[in-house]
Amino acid sequence: MNRILDSLCITALILFLCGCTEQIDTSARYVFTSDCVMTYLKKHDSYSEYVKLAEATPISIMSKSTVGELLSARGHYTVFAPTNKAIDLYLQQLYEEEPNLLSGPSWDAFYSEHKRDSIRRVIVCNSIIDSGDNEEAYFVNNFPLKSGTEFPLNNMNDRKLSVRYSGVDSVFINNTCDLSLTERDILVTNGVIHQVGHVIAPKDITAAMYLQDILDQQKEGFLVMAKAIQACGLMDTLSKIRDEVYEDLYLRGLIPDRTSLYIDGHHHSSAGGENPNWTPRHRLYGFTIFAETDDFWKEQGLDPEAPSSTLLPQLVNWLVAHHQYTIGDNFVTDEKYSSEENLLYQWVTYHILPFRAPADRLVFRRNEFGYNPANPLQITIPMYEVYTTMGKPRLIKIFESKESNGIYLNRFPNLETGREEILHEISCDDKNVGCRIDRDPEKAVLNDIVNCIIYPIDAPLSYNDNVRDGLARQRIRFDGMTLFPEAMNNEIRLKLSTDQKNQDVYIPATHIYNYFENMQMNDRTIFIYLNAYGYTWCNLHSDEMKAKGRFEITFKLPPVPRRSTYEFRYKVLPNGDRGIQQFYFGDNPAKLPAAGIPVDLTRGISSMNVGWEADGKDEDYNIEVDKRLRNNGVMKGAKSVCADGSSDIERNRTSNLRYIIVRQTMDPDKFYYMKVKSVLDSEQKEFYMDYLEYCPKEVYDNPETPEDIW
Repeated sequence: MNRILDSLCITALILFLCGCTEQIDTSARYVFTSDCVMTYLKKHDSYSEYVKLAEATPISIMSKSTVGELLSARGHYTVFAPTNKAIDLYLQQLYEEEPNLLSGPSWDAFYSEHKRDSIRRVIVCNSIIDSGDNEEAYFVNNFPLKSGTEFPLNNMNDRKLSVRYSGVDSVFINNTCDLSLTERDILVTNGVIHQVGHVIAPKDITAAMYLQDILDQQKEGFLVMAKAIQACGLMDTLSKIRDEVYEDLYLRGLIPDRTSLYIDGHHHSSAGGENPNWTPRHRLYGFTIFAETDDFWKEQGLDPEAPSSTLLPQLVNWLVAHHQYTIGDNFVTDEKYSSEENLLYQWVTYHILPFRAPADRLVFRRNEFGYNPANPLQITIPMYEVYTTMGKPRLIKIFESKESNGIYLNRFPNLETGREEILHEISCDDKNVGCRIDRDPEKAVLNDIVNCIIYPIDAPLSYNDNVRDGLARQRIRFDGMTLFPEAMNNEIRLKLSTDQKNQDVYIPATHIYNYFENMQMNDRTIFIYLNAYGYTWCNLHSDEMKAKGRFEITFKLPPVPRRSTYEFRYKVLPNGDRGIQQFYFGDNPAKLPAAGIPVDLTRGISSMNVGWEADGKDEDYNIEVDKRLRNNGVMKGAKSVCADGSSDIERNRTSNLRYIIVRQTMDPDKFYYMKVKSVLDSEQKEFYMDYLEYCPKEVYDNPETPEDIW
């Protein structure tokens, strides 16, 4: 730990000043002690109740060791320790809100010993973040840089905590739990302690419960959306928290753990050695809802408090009148709102993503052109994510640029994409501005719901003709991990941690359990997600997917926005570890036709005799080289992707290329599938995937404006 203390004050200044507008005196911020967490807490009477609870609370249902013992051992813990007064306040609150739980505000007043132990666990496990082997996490990564965003690691109760900054030096956890102004940043040998004046106790409220409370209390804010969601029959879906079947199989040891991966000599090698892989502990569900506010609907002449029998027909009429659909869409406008053919159902489901997207993970920034890891909030080039919404096959784009001053849904600006320019937003026509996502913790519902986040938006959202056309006129690049909602819901994708269990994640083969719904594997496949946080790799976001064995993997892909001819592309970094694989592509996963001949992923583009040359000063000649490569079915990598934000761009590397898998007409009302199958009689050669692309003919074969190199 001593090696990072030298830079600690600088780090602390960055972490705690962000989000504040006034200068803070940090000259005496840190307290250094040779105690461990438990030793320090025991020395201070104000924590005596918390110490008792920690010593009585098991680490998990599978362990007899207590949290107190854990905090006395070696490790890297962030502890938000409540005072005795904070715990007394919490017991008083429980007594007032849940009189059936206890007869008075004391530990002896619980009617059930089991309930009492559960409350103890709530207090203790919600207060601790275990950084594992990631020794710098509780200094560098624990406190998010922007108010309203979440800590990168879960607490011991598998819940996310967020931070809110207010005024000069006020910091709140989960919006309301205040950090002491003086008793904070106490460094001990195995972590850091912050005193809190209120118990951190997030409630297990589902999205369905939250929306039902809005309906029962007629609370304005998202009342119109709550009524629409209820009418569409989505409450049961939004009540899901975890896959209990997977939970049971994992607890019974029927989901292979990391040690099982050494069967037949399979193990992933990375970062200078052979490291174990980790299996996800849970399979959680999650949702993100983008919602027009009740204030917006009032401006449109709708009364949020009107009965649903009156309000919803008015809402449907508004959707029709304002063309919140696409010409050619098939829908009905009757009052059978739960039908997938109903316009209201189609409109509502387009507002919902099937995963929980925190405020700082709506658009990912890592490895793009100009990115500086030392200043991760600095925006350089525009970045976006494209996802499939709930309901019918439809895309939604989440976009952010330096010029947009915020994150938007379905924004289609005019971009400067010249070869010698820096990619940026020039302007944006009024019709293409999109919906601004409000991430203000005072307005967005960030931490009140266990399985969902609700973001207000400032304009009506729909999959209308303008949105479809905007998507159909651009190259659509999507990271391979966007295919899997489970990767976001279970903290797998792009976790800000160097701890090994967060770097290499093993996804069970389909015959064991279909963990990623949009991926099917044969029983000879060993699939690994490599987070690659802290690696200087020239991948989009730096992460990648790998598989070993005689793999056969089928991926369900996002839909296309319009019927047109598209190129479907696959980006790869060829090397001797890869294998030779056959691609298959089509809309029937049971009968996918082969796409060309097998592709040898062991060979870099410089050894393929396809005419690759590095960019020179003659732009006309550079364009000719690009055409030559395309005629051979390959392309250079993208200029927008760099190795850790350096000048080492993907386009200049002979080891990065994009394969054009197919060029064919595709239908927006269908899902398409890609299958990759090893053609080698080898157990050790691997599959690799970074990102994929749909590129419409209007872009790749435009005689006036050639496709950009970004």
